[in-house]
Amino acid sequence: MNTTSRQLPLTLRYPPDQRLDAFFAPPEGALAQLRALARGGDWLYLAGPEGVGKTHLALGFCAEAEAIGQSAHYLPLAAVAGRLGDALPAPQAGAGIAIDGLEHIAGHANDEVALFHFHNAARAAGAAVLYTARANPDELGIGLPDLHSRLGQLTRISLQPADEAGRIAILRERAERRGLVLEDAATEWLLRRVDRDLASLTRLLDRLDRESLAAQRRLTVPFLRAVLGGETEPSRST
Repeated sequence: MNTTSRQLPLTLRYPPDQRLDAFFAPPEGALAQLRALARGGDWLYLAGPEGVGKTHLALGFCAEAEAIGQSAHYLPLAAVAGRLGDALPAPQAGAGIAIDGLEHIAGHANDEVALFHFHNAARAAGAAVLYTARANPDELGIGLPDLHSRLGQLTRISLQPADEAGRIAILRERAERRGLVLEDAATEWLLRRVDRDLASLTRLLDRLDRESLAAQRRLTVPFLRAVLGGETEPSRST
């Protein structure tokens, strides 16, 4: 993370949608574990498929660390795969460090070696580290045995996709944060036609907030059709 991004105000770097308290239906005890980690508790490994909120919790953890006066670093591995050694922060005592997306460096020997050395240095420095990945260590394809072993020793939190009722609740709650009111019909229309992962829903609501304000329109199905109708497709079952 560069110096400029580290110096951005907390409210800009970690918006309300990505705080720990804004996470819908977390696994029992997960938020308490993340808050404890920000204060020097056990290192954590968040595992779950794409779109379940791993990045949300990683950013929320960083916000929590900064809120109590610790430095925080968020590193998305998708952006630095192949050059991880140059991107990893220098571990410091008490610093909260979120390493997001281990699957992006799994099988890349140089990145794995760099992460292994970082892991050991962070332990020695007394940093607080959170890893996220789409799978457990045994299923990631980590080639470096020592790194695989270190990751396998961490306390693990497993995330599952929200069910239909959960997705509706998330969408409505995030709309309410923006002062938007989603009618039942509009909610159902959106969930049938757009990507359902949390990041996509957040970006969509930000856009709809701007569009509805500019047009002075409520979020009705006709308005959604006018704004998004040509850009959406019916969701496919999997």
